[in-house]
Amino acid sequence: MLDRFHFTSAQWWGFASFVLLWIASCIQAPWPADLVLQHSLTLMAMLGLLIYARRFALDNVNFVLLMLFLSMHLLGARYLYTNVPYDRWTAQLFGSPLSSWFGWERNHFDRLTHFAYGLCLVRLFQTTLVSRLRLSERAAGWFAVEWVLASSALYELFEWLIAATLSPAAAEGYNGQQGDMWDAQKDMALATLGAAMMQWMIHMKWITSSSAAPIIKYPQ
Repeated sequence: MLDRFHFTSAQWWGFASFVLLWIASCIQAPWPADLVLQHSLTLMAMLGLLIYARRFALDNVNFVLLMLFLSMHLLGARYLYTNVPYDRWTAQLFGSPLSSWFGWERNHFDRLTHFAYGLCLVRLFQTTLVSRLRLSERAAGWFAVEWVLASSALYELFEWLIAATLSPAAAEGYNGQQGDMWDAQKDMALATLGAAMMQWMIHMKWITSSSAAPIIKYPQ
């Protein structure tokens, strides 16, 4: 059964480790009633990864970036993003909360995760376009950045539709707007910025390009 998926042995270990981390993140969660909604996205992402792996192999760079982004989501989901206690952690480590260093008045972990979405997934989108549609690396890079922006906009619409069905308190806990009327636009901008930064790192050859990735298309 496992041979139907085009993971390497190391990637299977990484996948299994992520599942264990996912389970651990749900133990004694501060807001257990809200985890189902938060992890509906995690479940969709994992199913999407398995579907993708049925037809394509992921190179290790894309796999690690994807696991990094999903691990950030696990942390955000545990604390509903708005309540990720990085201020408490930095105060314990360095004697002062992170927000005091920059004058922040809101929790910015959700913004960091949106930035990570673009940074970590744009190369996977680009690689798929190069492999499946035979686009040039430059054209695939542009389309991949556009896909990050478009998918971010679709997510914000999805988030708004979900929030519209919840009570005001539950909606605030889910979408983490924290009183910022421009929250959706900032999230989309940060995702696009992350995607553009990854493209720049690829251009500078700090990250291997998609054309160098051993992506293999397998028969259906």
